[in-house]
Amino acid sequence: MGYNDDIDRMIEAQDLTLPPEREPQRQYYFIKKCREIVKKESERLGRPLYAKSVCMGCQMNARDSEKLAGILETIGYQMTDSEDADFVIYNTCTVRENANNKVWGRLGYLNTYKKKHPHMKIALCGCMMQEPKVIEKLKASYPFVDLVFGTHNIFKFAELMDVVFAQERIPKGHPVMPFGVSQGMVIDIWNETDKIVENLPVERKYDFKSGVNIMFGCNNFCSYCIVPYVRGRERSRKPQDILREIQQLAKDGVIEVMLLGQNVNSYGKTLKDPITFAELLSEVEKIEGIQRIRFMTSHPKDLSDELIQVMGRSTKICRHLHLPLQSGSSRILKKMNRHYNKEQYLTLVEKIRKAVPDLALTTDIIVGFPGETEEDFQETMDVVKQVGYDSAFTFIYSKRTGTPAAEMEHQVPEDVVKDRFDRLLKEVQHGAAKRAQALTGKVETVLVEELNEQDQALVTGRLSNNFIVHFPGNSDLIGKIVKVKLKECKGFYFYGEAAE
Repeated sequence: MGYNDDIDRMIEAQDLTLPPEREPQRQYYFIKKCREIVKKESERLGRPLYAKSVCMGCQMNARDSEKLAGILETIGYQMTDSEDADFVIYNTCTVRENANNKVWGRLGYLNTYKKKHPHMKIALCGCMMQEPKVIEKLKASYPFVDLVFGTHNIFKFAELMDVVFAQERIPKGHPVMPFGVSQGMVIDIWNETDKIVENLPVERKYDFKSGVNIMFGCNNFCSYCIVPYVRGRERSRKPQDILREIQQLAKDGVIEVMLLGQNVNSYGKTLKDPITFAELLSEVEKIEGIQRIRFMTSHPKDLSDELIQVMGRSTKICRHLHLPLQSGSSRILKKMNRHYNKEQYLTLVEKIRKAVPDLALTTDIIVGFPGETEEDFQETMDVVKQVGYDSAFTFIYSKRTGTPAAEMEHQVPEDVVKDRFDRLLKEVQHGAAKRAQALTGKVETVLVEELNEQDQALVTGRLSNNFIVHFPGNSDLIGKIVKVKLKECKGFYFYGEAAE
């Protein structure tokens, strides 16, 4: 019996007389209640009800979206790839302004569709919804949205859906509404929480690999970053809950897990009985059936010698570390509130390379942070050359209202930023290509993830170091770890062939 089967059994056993106070039993009550509503609506329409969950943003959002999809499926919706559905939910990102703009654009399309299909439900959740200005804009210009909630109460999805459904059962303008129910958009935004609700349905994208949240929130308050304001302060899951989840995933056939947190290296500090991230990794490695372990994101200031030692001796931790640099200038790093300088970062990289020589290092770099001079930028270029990243996510600084950096003087002119960005990208690609080329001709293990989208005669998989490889194969290989000879390097990916 799988993870969702166990949960479904508990949902079916739930009494619908009154909603329980305890979680997750309270959510089981609302899932069961919504399931009956969806079933009746499906019978009325003479067809299944369809739902679409749209994920924007980071791996944390991707994992949250799997939970949202799991609840929708358990309630009775059939998931679809089309936004022309009966229920559409956007799990939003707000790290950069263009992420917000994408949501506003999609809402315009959904408004047109909903006018023709008034029974349709539209929900918005995630980081963007934690911004007060966004809520005001939704109220003023997008009143057709049915449900809005944030990052702290995703576990309440079914309960909030029940409120939306309750509105439908009351005639418009009816003078008497049930307690807690009002006409119009349902909005439930929490500013903070210490709650972590376990054992809710999840619909995983892959059968053979899964993200696993080990913590939520962030305490770092980098001056450019909106995340601590929209995801709240750090709170770690209990190690026994994490290990129990991974053990169940292994029983369900998962062979690779990705441990997720805004800063995994500070895991455990908020627990009653503190435990380090390195200690947690050592326990995960003992779980039978799990063959690969990944994690992200690591903050350089908290990456310990203990963790480096665990990575060095591990046979399961993948040979890939994402270690955000953001800037190579110690002066800019201080303005960013990163709590390390250029020399400390390079010393850390040296330690890591010594312990794990075959490790692939990737990073994040921001270009055009307020006050960045050409000298500061050259410091960044120097680090890129010294480290030799296998890949880098390079970003032009995006001003986020509500962060200290947004109020800083000396914003860098757009043309200067664009020139620096182009030079940085060229240097990153040059170094990455050289490192990738060195793997050509070698035989590496690959976890096959899917049929190639462009050529169905090929399958696509991922090396331990996170490089992508395409090679001849069929769907029988999906979810298996196989040996592949890397024949041709194409910069950030390879073409290969199955090794004997």
